[in-house]
Amino acid sequence: MDFEAVAKYSALHLKPAGLSLQYGTAGFRTKAGHLDHVMYRMGLLAVLRSRQTKSTIGVMVTASHNPEEDNGVKLVDPLGEMLTSAWEEYATRLANAEEQEIQSILTEICQKEAVKLHQYASVFIGRDTRPSSEKLSQSVIDGVSALGGQYHDYGLVTTPQLHYMVCCQNTQEHYGKATVEGYYQKLSKAFGELTKQASSSGDDQMCLKIDCANGIGALKLKEMERNLPKKLLIHLYNDGTKEKLNHLCGADFVKVHQKPPLGLEIKPNERCCSFDGDADRIVYYYNDTAGHFHLVDGDKIATLISTFIKELLMKIGQTLKMAVIQTAYANGSSTRYLEETMKVPVHCTKTGVKHLHHKAQEFDIGVYFEANGHGTVLFSKAAEEKIRHMAKEEKENQKREAAKMLENTIDLINQTVGDAISDMLVIEAILALKGLTVQQWDAIYTDLPNRQLKVKIADRRVIDTTDAERRAVTPAGLQEKIDELVKKYRVSRAFVRPSGTEDVVRVYSEADTQENADSLAHEVSLAVYHLAGGIGEPPQPSLTISSPFDPNYHHNYTLS
Repeated sequence: MDFEAVAKYSALHLKPAGLSLQYGTAGFRTKAGHLDHVMYRMGLLAVLRSRQTKSTIGVMVTASHNPEEDNGVKLVDPLGEMLTSAWEEYATRLANAEEQEIQSILTEICQKEAVKLHQYASVFIGRDTRPSSEKLSQSVIDGVSALGGQYHDYGLVTTPQLHYMVCCQNTQEHYGKATVEGYYQKLSKAFGELTKQASSSGDDQMCLKIDCANGIGALKLKEMERNLPKKLLIHLYNDGTKEKLNHLCGADFVKVHQKPPLGLEIKPNERCCSFDGDADRIVYYYNDTAGHFHLVDGDKIATLISTFIKELLMKIGQTLKMAVIQTAYANGSSTRYLEETMKVPVHCTKTGVKHLHHKAQEFDIGVYFEANGHGTVLFSKAAEEKIRHMAKEEKENQKREAAKMLENTIDLINQTVGDAISDMLVIEAILALKGLTVQQWDAIYTDLPNRQLKVKIADRRVIDTTDAERRAVTPAGLQEKIDELVKKYRVSRAFVRPSGTEDVVRVYSEADTQENADSLAHEVSLAVYHLAGGIGEPPQPSLTISSPFDPNYHHNYTLS
């Protein structure tokens, strides 16, 4: 290893004194000015990971839905998936190391992971539209170059596009061409084929307003538009030409504040959606004729897509094992609808995309979406081969046509990661094929009233959970108290889980009315405060919000 080059470059990317960062599900994220050394070191780490896996590794410079002045970085593993846990720990150690420790940490990683130093290394680099991203991606390039790795700088891309291209590269382009143009062509062709059978009646059937969060999604949709069929009319808002990234707009803003983004006027019953800053999340919404806002979140997206796939599977007569993967935050109504009405098995995992993705891989077809709009569908190799074979060879017309629709659905979905562009096209295709309006989709089931709260405690580690974070194991007596409180309310549930980043406990409750959901959340918060070492003032009752159209009403809204 050329430690001289590593040290020489390292002197140009010094770590600020006293800064400590943690690599989480979203990689590293903080103020852009604190990240130069981290980017350089992630360039080094990507080279080692590439040599160890004998594959191309991705490095994406983005802070997703964070404010414009923040930035971040995440590494992409060979099949477009998130970085494996052991290497997340290396990333954290390397980012926090003092200058003189870098050499020993790199050597230790090489020994532990049997990294062959003369192995060819290839790194794909992408970035979002933040003012700081170009300079920071140059720091990544310095890291790759210091260890003699090769790189391809894709420049401005969405996060899912980089994941997709890494997967294409490492499957010898079996998954698709490892170019942005290849991504556009694959998705557009699948969308065109899938929507061929959609009824042509109702000219406004596929008219959609898209809030692009003043981010990369707008640039990429503009490039892609020429590939898309004319029957899909998209109107882009918050395209980054005037306002700041994620400022009062984007999927996260709409989800949390339960209102339309700035810069997008909605007429009654118009179908709208919002991407987040790096285009890996999507939520839909509309205003009804009375002017009330309705959010159609990740739970409803998962329900729409899984219902569509289940119906096609029944048509082709295949008994492929399909499941929807949720977290404890999924609304109880969605779980009930899937299990009882659609007869689709639902599995619950710990919070975090990595856990959902991992669980989804256990099935022939695994559908997962977090309520925030991040999700995708995974097809096993065997399921994909079976479907493609039927699309080609099946003699019976109806079965063959249904198999073709499934095949096009597979090609339209970005299986590597949640992808707002891909998910939007899947949703638009399904709505067109089923002749559904956004209101009819929203009416599939009604969300149970719910509430999220946070309780400050001295040490979040005192709370340990089990059963996919739905039950507390410690401290003693807490779960028994929650069970006792839940019994007081109809169709209710509640759970608590420690935050992954700060000394707070997150409380979630559901009940038959908003008043009861609020009351249950408050009582559980008090139990946490008294039994788990609460600090500061005891939690106060939240205002009772009786209308589902109040901005604080919907689940996933956090009252600090």
